[in-house]
Amino acid sequence: DVCSSDLYPYQSKRRNVLNNDYNKEQNDKNDDNKNNGNKGKNRNVMVLLVISVILTLLCWRAYDKITNGTKKEIPYSGFVEMLDSGEVDNAEIYAKKIKFTSKESDGTLDKNTYVTVRISDDKLADRLKTAHEKYATTYKGKDESGSAMVGTILSYVVMIAAFYLFLSLVTRRSGMMGFGKSNAKVYMEKKTGVTFADVAGEDEAKESLTKMVDFLHNPKKYMAIGAKLPKGALLVGPPGTGKTLLAKAVAGEANVPFFSMSGSSFVEMYVGVGASRVRDLFKQASEMAPCIIFIDEIDAIGQSRDSVRGGDSEREQTLNQLLAEMDGFDTSKGIVILAATNRPETLDKALLRPGRFDRRVIVEKPDLQGRIDTLKVHSRNVKMDETVDLRELALATAGAVGADLANIINEAALTAVRSGRSMVSQADLIGAVELVFAGKEKKGKLLGDQEKKVVAYHEVGHALLVALQKHTEPVQRITIVPRTMGSLGYVWQVPEEEKYMETKAELEANIVTTLGGRAAEELKFESVTTGAANDIEQVTKTVRAMITMYGMSDKFGLMQLETVQGKYLDRNAVLQCSDKTAAKVDEEIRNQLKKAYDEAKKLLSEHMNALDAIAQYLIEKESITGQEFMEIFNRVENAEQNVEQE
Repeated sequence: DVCSSDLYPYQSKRRNVLNNDYNKEQNDKNDDNKNNGNKGKNRNVMVLLVISVILTLLCWRAYDKITNGTKKEIPYSGFVEMLDSGEVDNAEIYAKKIKFTSKESDGTLDKNTYVTVRISDDKLADRLKTAHEKYATTYKGKDESGSAMVGTILSYVVMIAAFYLFLSLVTRRSGMMGFGKSNAKVYMEKKTGVTFADVAGEDEAKESLTKMVDFLHNPKKYMAIGAKLPKGALLVGPPGTGKTLLAKAVAGEANVPFFSMSGSSFVEMYVGVGASRVRDLFKQASEMAPCIIFIDEIDAIGQSRDSVRGGDSEREQTLNQLLAEMDGFDTSKGIVILAATNRPETLDKALLRPGRFDRRVIVEKPDLQGRIDTLKVHSRNVKMDETVDLRELALATAGAVGADLANIINEAALTAVRSGRSMVSQADLIGAVELVFAGKEKKGKLLGDQEKKVVAYHEVGHALLVALQKHTEPVQRITIVPRTMGSLGYVWQVPEEEKYMETKAELEANIVTTLGGRAAEELKFESVTTGAANDIEQVTKTVRAMITMYGMSDKFGLMQLETVQGKYLDRNAVLQCSDKTAAKVDEEIRNQLKKAYDEAKKLLSEHMNALDAIAQYLIEKESITGQEFMEIFNRVENAEQNVEQE
């Protein structure tokens, strides 16, 4: 038997040989890249130099034309006749030529310039002297010796150098010599600083991307069973949910080169540049495989091609090149393409078929547990006291995305610092929620007594209908302090538990509650105000959705009359019915709103004492909690019941 210590020297020697071979191979690659880079630089220098020479000659010619006017060649005899007749204004005598200008122009701004070949003439000096004395003709000799030629050559060299430096600066800033080059940023693990531990609330998305990262780390494990790496994954979701953050986390986990580029970076004003950049990007990725390519906002180049209305030829060429490149590379090399968009409905069908973006990763708004986990991630470096309850904060931020939650934590920390405290409290967090979603308090904007009273009754009308109905969410806070986002007051309701669906009874109760502000104004004051504009807008949308989308109308039944476009953005509703049916829908909406409004007025008129008591207290305090609201409501209701019993 041979012990392991006898094999150790051989293993060390073998390892050294392999390392030396690997280092030699890497050095050869680096030398090739360096040589290719030098060739590219030399080529650019030659192009700039040629352009500089051409520009210099053109500028010199233009300068000579401006200063000397239009040159006309005439015989020497013609020059003598013009000189003797006094038509010559200025003459320059060279060794082999004579250049002179006439005293009369041909109608242009510049005088006519003539050139003639100089011949041997002993009387030339006498003719010039006579013309000078008689006709004021000026003349001078021009030196064509070596020093003059050197000066001319130097002037050309200076102009060429000046043009070269100017073009170098311009091309360096604008990238004119690299239109077709990819400007993708390359990240490695240490540079992104983000891993999956920094992403919370998106467990399903993380799981899908984790499998892709594991394939890059251990490709043999998957290839042994015959599995193939998906070519691409499309991250889809509303803005702020963390699509780009997930992509950076993939870079941090994969520990492979990560190319990051925006879709708009491919498109330029010159046709063909985007396609060239796509080719260059995939060429770089192939050389550095295994690697990950991330294209953010891919809808900028991946929109559906329209043969009816025509399209953008540059964008379509870029898209065609991207489709060709995604078909061309081999997944065994370990190249993964990630893309992000919040407009998947606009993407071209060819881009979404299997074999290109094989899987779609939905990055939705986080649920209750997801918001709790997200708050923990963003608050782990923030000092918080014992009053902080992240579950309560997560309940108060239903519908918020990761970017909103991060902003809330940061605003709470800023508030604590401005207040002179070293730790963040629950009150800071709740105040940050109001700041993010409602805006900052307008301390300088004071309402008049009458307006303050109207706003108070309006908000209490909402809150009172919450307490008087079932299927409603409890009141957290009532305020009549104006906010920077336009509200003069609001009622903040916080759900007791997370909900993914709403019943018809809950929607109807919410409609009555929303109309409670206008109902309170009508019952208490002589005229209603414009303060219910947003309430009317919201209840109209809710009732229309109940009728056209949710099948909650007895008149139309389960017929869908409306579809939603832009699921992750504006969610525009589009009617899918005739004009006659649309008119009936409008009539049904009006009837439902009138019914809900009558119900709101009925409930408030039966509890006017509670409405008055709570409104007066709110006018004094300007902001009250849900607990204070319920204490006053219960006290007034109990007092009325005792009076009735007596």
